[in-house]
Amino acid sequence: MGQDLDVGQVAGALQASISLFLRRVRQAQIQGDLTLPESTALARLDRGGPATSTALAKQEQISPQSMGATLSALETRGLIERRPDPEDGRHVVMSVTDAGRQVLGNRRNARTERVARALSSGFTRSELEHLMAAAPLIERLAQHI
Repeated sequence: MGQDLDVGQVAGALQASISLFLRRVRQAQIQGDLTLPESTALARLDRGGPATSTALAKQEQISPQSMGATLSALETRGLIERRPDPEDGRHVVMSVTDAGRQVLGNRRNARTERVARALSSGFTRSELEHLMAAAPLIERLAQHI
């Protein structure tokens, strides 16, 4: 790679390959898996802490009715719980239960195992070393976007 390297081409290649990778990992079904909206809402509550249904709907750019249906499904499965908003008792906030955290952890582990199986069956040691060296660079790139 020299000075004639086109950063636009690098950006395009990374965008395409990372998008395909994420799509394939997300599409792989895990037994007892959540729907995409359920998974997204549960992960957002886990990362961001308790939130109202309205706030979650705004963050995900979906209708409050759609978010309400998603949260109801999660609540029925015992993955989230409702509590009065400590700042305004007229509102309700949703938070992740221990069972919800367990489901998220299981999902992460299952996906990691699936990627590990793919890596172990189709890549040379040298290729694995290149992928390992690229991981911190991809993370740094993500932090700069």
